[in-house]
Amino acid sequence: MTKIHWETTAAVARRVSGDAPLAGTYHERRFELDAPAYVARASEMVSEETGLQLPGTPDVGVISRSQWVETNISAFSELLAPLRETMGDDEDKPGGLGGRFLGAELGAVLGFLSRRVLGQYELVLPTSEGDVGDSVYFVGVNVLGMERAHEFRPSHFRMWVALHETAHRAQFTGVPWMRAYFLSLVDQLVGKPQKEKGRLRRIAADIQAARARGEDPIDDLGLLGLLAGEEQRAVLDKVQALMSLLEGHGHVVMDRIGEREIVDVQRMSRVLTARRDESKNSLLMKLIGMELKLRQYEDGANFIKAVERRAGWDALEMAWQSPEALPTLDEIGEPELWLTRMSS
Repeated sequence: MTKIHWETTAAVARRVSGDAPLAGTYHERRFELDAPAYVARASEMVSEETGLQLPGTPDVGVISRSQWVETNISAFSELLAPLRETMGDDEDKPGGLGGRFLGAELGAVLGFLSRRVLGQYELVLPTSEGDVGDSVYFVGVNVLGMERAHEFRPSHFRMWVALHETAHRAQFTGVPWMRAYFLSLVDQLVGKPQKEKGRLRRIAADIQAARARGEDPIDDLGLLGLLAGEEQRAVLDKVQALMSLLEGHGHVVMDRIGEREIVDVQRMSRVLTARRDESKNSLLMKLIGMELKLRQYEDGANFIKAVERRAGWDALEMAWQSPEALPTLDEIGEPELWLTRMSS
């Protein structure tokens, strides 16, 4: 059965992720002990700010870069499993170069992200055991490194990162249909794709051509964009619109609470914004077609702020009513269109 060579992905990611000087120190251990309290307090503030209830208590962990890589490789291999039957018989050979090449590309991306990602909320991605999962992770050495490099007060920076991840938890647990809808979009993209002979070789050629042009080979549409056919691009538009809404909402909530509760939050926000734009990094979202460039993050936040200005914060609750109530990609850019549709 043809597949992306995940062993290559893991090996390359480990090399790229590199060593971290604070790994295994008492600073990391102390962070691990304190992390549940940050998440608990952040959950209370996010629930009060958004009106979304966060049921239960998530698992909270401070993990290493290699653990973050392993977690995401496991999730992506399960997520993309349906594509194994559609790669084409000509590549169904042990050690196929196409699968190894793509595995190496993904490993390089994951390794790079593992050096930069600060936190992750894990609910929406499947596991081989079929678990739903409800976990908030901090990549400890990266958080500690940012605090030292920019002289952030640790308790404030960690709370700010916790606010971001618990805002996403509120969206996926406080809106009952959100996870099922998200996974339905993923299923439309990878669940029943058309069989394409030589798909991996075509993808490898596309990646090489993009590199030759000086372009990001796994850009806004991510891995799913490379794998998707033309008929699936409309689904990718829905994914982009959803992630613009969720990221914009999450960032507005995080910054708004931070302005009241956290000293120096504006400097933190500037540093993280510049860092994200520099790397074109939206945490794990890049690989599964949800990487949003800075402009698209801003579009989501601008949508949230425009709706609030014109109709009040409570109007945003309309977006959580059903999948049909979500703004389209066009409506993200023109909030008046969404407000008009929702009022009709």
